Amino acid sequence: MTNFNFDFLKGTFICSFFFYLTTSFSVQSQELYDMESITEIKIYFSQNNWDQLLDQYYLNEMDERLIADSVLINGSMKDSVGVKYKGNSTFNENNAKNPINIALDYVHNNQDYQGFRTLKLSSGQKDPSFLREVLSYELARKYMQAPLSNFARVYINGNYHGLYSSSESINKDFQRNYLYADNNNTRIKCNPVSVFNGGSSLVYLGNDSASYYDYYELKSDYGWQDLIDLTNEINNSPENIENHLDIDRAIWMMAFNNVLVNLDSYIGPFKQNYYLIKDNNDRMNSVIWDLNESFGGFAMVGGSEPPNTDLATIDPLLREGDADWPLLNLIFSNPTYKRMYLAHMRTIVTENFSNNWYKDRALELQNLINDAAQSDQNSFYSYNNFIDNLNSDVNVGGGGPGGGNVVGIVSLMDERASYLLQQPVLTESLPQINDISNSPEVVDYYSTPTILAEVQNANSVTLAYRFRPQDRFTKIEMYDDGMHNDGQAGDNVYGIDINVDARDVQFYIYAENNTSGMFSPEKAEHEYHQLAVTGTVLINEIMTSNSSSVADMSSGVAEYDDWVELYNRGLTAVDLEGYFLTDNENILNKWAFPSVSIQPDEYLVIWLDGDDGIQDGLHTNFRLDNGGEEIYLSTPNLNTIDALYFQNIAENMGYARLPNGTGPFVQQAHTFEANNGNSSNIFSETIEQWRIYPNPATNKITLETNQRGMLEVLSLLGQSCLHMNINSNKTNIDLSQLSHGVYLFKLNNEIKKIIVQ
Repeated sequence: MTNFNFDFLKGTFICSFFFYLTTSFSVQSQELYDMESITEIKIYFSQNNWDQLLDQYYLNEMDERLIADSVLINGSMKDSVGVKYKGNSTFNENNAKNPINIALDYVHNNQDYQGFRTLKLSSGQKDPSFLREVLSYELARKYMQAPLSNFARVYINGNYHGLYSSSESINKDFQRNYLYADNNNTRIKCNPVSVFNGGSSLVYLGNDSASYYDYYELKSDYGWQDLIDLTNEINNSPENIENHLDIDRAIWMMAFNNVLVNLDSYIGPFKQNYYLIKDNNDRMNSVIWDLNESFGGFAMVGGSEPPNTDLATIDPLLREGDADWPLLNLIFSNPTYKRMYLAHMRTIVTENFSNNWYKDRALELQNLINDAAQSDQNSFYSYNNFIDNLNSDVNVGGGGPGGGNVVGIVSLMDERASYLLQQPVLTESLPQINDISNSPEVVDYYSTPTILAEVQNANSVTLAYRFRPQDRFTKIEMYDDGMHNDGQAGDNVYGIDINVDARDVQFYIYAENNTSGMFSPEKAEHEYHQLAVTGTVLINEIMTSNSSSVADMSSGVAEYDDWVELYNRGLTAVDLEGYFLTDNENILNKWAFPSVSIQPDEYLVIWLDGDDGIQDGLHTNFRLDNGGEEIYLSTPNLNTIDALYFQNIAENMGYARLPNGTGPFVQQAHTFEANNGNSSNIFSETIEQWRIYPNPATNKITLETNQRGMLEVLSLLGQSCLHMNINSNKTNIDLSQLSHGVYLFKLNNEIKKIIVQ
């Protein structure tokens, strides 16, 4: 650490500090990466020559940081924060605005904002539209684990310094939260020292780690051997690749890069801008990074200029057969992987581009940041460039991939979507997957249910299933032979039995023929179907972030503790004495029930507060970690009869089975000691009842009603986002066109508020 200074700024800073005291409580609740608002970041240095010092630290290449006396993030003050400039091609000591890296925990180890310890701010130097990075990350998160990203107004010492994009750091927190990887697992940034020497190509360079130093940056304490092993498998033993690489994430990333003409990536000439992170299944995971030049912002297809290919008509199988891109070569040389890749491309195009979702979303984002962009005196481009580059090419002068003509996002992607959907490899002879079901309809724990699907035009059908998101999917063949509870042979109904335990099942189906593949759901493996597994007495709802929702009055005063609700869906009472609850599958007898019974169709709440033996009532001797944990219910002989994995449940929200007692878990307003269908967020107690769930929702939602009419989905500004005719009692609604936020669902003049996340 250098230049630590405990003297606080006077004047401007003191005024800002008192302003913070009076306003922070009203604004600091804004989410750091909320895409419907602009994050406000105010940095205060005691040094007037802070820019010169930051330039000097960057050029010294010693990873030094300048200590900011304080940083205010949406009104929340953090003191003694480490700041440095970042960026490879986007840093220049002559820039008025450089990319910024802020370490909130640089001095105070536990200092963070809403759990985030590092802020990465990009200056927009390569993108006149200022939309590419934030829009691309939003689109990527539909299909793979990718950083959160939004916009930020940055102020330095009281002066507006400019508009930035703010993207989540790929660090230990990221790998733990999204990839179920321990903090010390291998993490490698794939950016070469020199882009002209082969890049981070994943070519096998031998067993000497020194051979890889110029092409990869090790961000963990160790892990070079993991990289060596991976490159060896890719190049020399591709048949074993699924034991060493999450191949589905890699295929999604490659398909995404191609569709979005994101050429400053692995598919481009420099083979860079991604991470490799090892999960706890000993597989490496690819994570996309640095999207500020997607949508054709980086125009080099080969290794020289000018670009030798029309960006809109880049081959969907770009690099096929080229040994210099060994991972792409592996994907394209494997018939199934190739069909999966093309299926993913088709999904990205149809869900975002052929329906103009991307265009509408880009315009929303442009309107959001319009004022901040127009008032940015340190911008690299004119305000007219900012407005025009959404739709049209702009010439910004200079040459090279960072200058000259920058293609318009819409002018490029409209033509590209049209071109791709005319390619036979993406459209011919597609399998169709319909009517997915299970038999029996309600599945008991430790049974052997059958998964069924009607599949047309397929040569093979595969079921992939797991019990927790951190597990690998097990893949097994489905059959249409009349011998797997699938009806008659050759009736296009495929079936397979699976053994289940006490946990719900996550699964997807993949079908292919000689030319094409199809997934259900189409976003698999990132999304999946769920099969609820239940018993007589079961975990029906939990709340793991109860700050003000349900009061525990056991001590005589209101305590807002977390809780779990059990439900008896049987016909007789069950005595729970000697049953167990635990948060550790290796210690199933962690907390024992006293003598207590649960009656048929009744509920029992246990407080998860660590107060067992201290207060009256049911209180466990453990608490739950909302960041990600499991809870198990076991019989006196330690036979687990229900289990649930959860992660990051929203504050004061329940995580409940829907339908009550039999369905999979969804986030919704809590229904403490009540039927889960009675949530005020999903059920309207009006004369004309209609039920819509889950809420919050992600990519799809279900409407149940006896009404008929036109359903309209409106933004909070009254803009019509979606409409459809409701003509059945149960309708599944695709939300993939909607961005994150709050929407109004209007049916026959009745309105419900739905959160899409």
